[in-house]
Amino acid sequence: MKRRDLLILVGSVTIAAPRAGRAQGRSLPLVAFLSPRMAANNVAAFRRGLYELGYVEGRNIALEVRSADGDNRRLPILAAEIVALKPDVIVTNGEPAIRAVKNAAGTIPIVMAIVDDAVALGFAQSLAHPGGNLTGLSILATEILGKRLELLHEVATDPGCVAVLHLAGPNYDAKAASELAAAAKALGVVLLPIALADVKEVATGFTEMTRQHCRALLVMSDPLFVDARLQLVELAAQHHIAASYDNNLIVAAGGLMSYGPDTVDMYRQAAAYIDKILKGAKPADLPIEQPTRFKLVINLKTAKALGLSVPESLLARADEVIE
Repeated sequence: MKRRDLLILVGSVTIAAPRAGRAQGRSLPLVAFLSPRMAANNVAAFRRGLYELGYVEGRNIALEVRSADGDNRRLPILAAEIVALKPDVIVTNGEPAIRAVKNAAGTIPIVMAIVDDAVALGFAQSLAHPGGNLTGLSILATEILGKRLELLHEVATDPGCVAVLHLAGPNYDAKAASELAAAAKALGVVLLPIALADVKEVATGFTEMTRQHCRALLVMSDPLFVDARLQLVELAAQHHIAASYDNNLIVAAGGLMSYGPDTVDMYRQAAAYIDKILKGAKPADLPIEQPTRFKLVINLKTAKALGLSVPESLLARADEVIE
């Protein structure tokens, strides 16, 4: 597209009448973005999604980005700060951040860029009809836990025991425990749940799984684990443990394997909710979307370093193989 045509296209975009709650005197709709940690690629994907829908920051939309920098204790304070700005929509991700925003936002629409089970967490009445002021995209992290364990077992066939690393709280709830227990029973493996009060305790977790003779590890879904990916990868190599993750960014950093949706692209998709809400749609009426495609990524270099042989049948199913 020629630059002149692009400018015409951007300039021709119109935004529907502003929400009644918009702060007086503000000419542009304001979208606030709160994340447990700052991930430039996620924010960039969200901005790209907005641009694809005709929104240009500073021209027909304003964006306020805040991050807790990995410290969830700051989330309630940050949530209160962005609510005070009276944004038209708030975008957030992960259970702690979503809950902090929900508690502070009142009736302000909230778009969940990534959430596990919105219904079980009390954020929605149902996926088809959320019923409140929250909607967004589900990552289905719990539903694919059994599949992740099966894929890991194809690589680590004699794991001794499989550690399940998680943060204390809803990161490993009864539904997640049930999903993994059923898969473990079918595979004939023993699980060792290891709860961390803080992501900074990762090294202690690895010491415990080694002491219990676990040679395989399944890391639960949490943005803080993605933030700590370099440490996770280093410790897994140091303790000679085959680890499965839900996020391919960890595999790109040297992790063994991952299985899950493209989380970065979910931020791009979240922009579509912003567009609909700014044009008058209510979150209560916007279904929570679920991923339809999951990516299997395998790092062969890491597998070789761990002395593991990856079956050709598994490699053939992989969406990406890092060599």
